Amino acid sequence: MDLVLKLREIRRLRGLSQKDVARLSGVGEKTISSFETGQRIGALKLAQLKRLLAVYGLTEAQFFGGTVEKQIAPWELDEEEFATSRILDDLRVMPVPVKKTLLTKFQLMIETAADVHHVKDRQPAYVRENPEWHMLTSRN
Repeated sequence: MDLVLKLREIRRLRGLSQKDVARLSGVGEKTISSFETGQRIGALKLAQLKRLLAVYGLTEAQFFGGTVEKQIAPWELDEEEFATSRILDDLRVMPVPVKKTLLTKFQLMIETAADVHHVKDRQPAYVRENPEWHMLTSRN
């Protein structure tokens, strides 16, 4: 789901006008309008997005995870996507040490299941398509 649609629909779901959001967030009403129409979405600053999300009662993880899509158009997610999205949303809000432990255990479960079910190519599509992908990510 695209950013423009998410911004517009989450505001509507919250029962807020652009004027309300402008007053509560400090982001100009015309600026909000231009984001929601897509005219200036490329100019959206992270600080502005954070202020908008605070007004909507959302974290960045919820907004970019499946939470917003589930609220706006839950019928668009099939059962598997919905379950995956829910797990990711739950994981994102965990404290870092808990998150690291869960990710390690989950990775081990995936590797075990792949071995048991003889899955030959366990690499995700983005790794198969671009073997240099790790160079594009943070090493933290």
